[in-house]
Amino acid sequence: MKILALEFSSSERSAAVLAVGCDPSSTSCGEAMETGPRAVGAFAMIDSALQQAQLEREQIECIAVGIGPGSYTGIRGAIALAQGWQLARGVRLLGISSVECIAAEARALGLLGRIVVVVDAQRGEFYVAGYESTPDSLRETEPLRLATHDQVEECIKTGATPVGPEVVKGFPGNRLIFPRASTLALLATERTDFIPGEKMEPIYLRETQFVKAPPPRKIPFPT
Repeated sequence: MKILALEFSSSERSAAVLAVGCDPSSTSCGEAMETGPRAVGAFAMIDSALQQAQLEREQIECIAVGIGPGSYTGIRGAIALAQGWQLARGVRLLGISSVECIAAEARALGLLGRIVVVVDAQRGEFYVAGYESTPDSLRETEPLRLATHDQVEECIKTGATPVGPEVVKGFPGNRLIFPRASTLALLATERTDFIPGEKMEPIYLRETQFVKAPPPRKIPFPT
C-alpha cells in the first residue's frame, strides 16, 4: 500500500509517504517537516515526501491523518486536504490519534516503561493518556482524558515519564517528543478502519457549547 500521512496537530508539522510492497526490500519512504505558528507549505511538504519516495500523487492509495488532540486549525487543515483528495481520487482515509503517534514515536526512540503523553488542552487543562512501552509492544493503560496540572504531576509521581510537545516542558523528567508523519504512516499499515471523508473529525473531548445570540435591537428612526 502507498500511504500519505499528514500530522499537523503540533507546531512541528510533517508529511510522509510510505510505500510497502510484498517484498520488505521494496519499501520506500519520504518525509518533510516545517515549524512555525502557521502551516503554509502543506503541498510543498507533500511533494517533497513524494519525490523522496519516488512516487506520484496519483499513486497514493491511502491518506492517514493525525486527528489530535492538538492544534485545531492544523488538524482541520489536514482533514480538509484529505477530504478533497478522496473526492478527487477515491483514496481510503484513516484518522489516527496524535497521542498514540507520540507514544509510538517515544517507543521508537527507545523510551521503555510507563509513559504519560501530555498535550496542551488550553484553559489550564491537559490531554493525557498512559501507555506501557516494551521492546515488543505499545499498550494503552489509561485512556485519553482531560486533567489538571496537579493530576498530571500525581501521575508522574507514580513513575511515569511525561512525553509530548512543548507543554510537557513544564513537568519534571519530561521528554520533548512531537508526533511525526513517518510514525503515523507506520501505524496506518496496521489499520483497516477506513472512513469516508465526511466522517473524519478532530479528537475534542470537551462538549461543544453554543451561545444563543441575543434578539436584534430595534433602532428607533426619527419621525
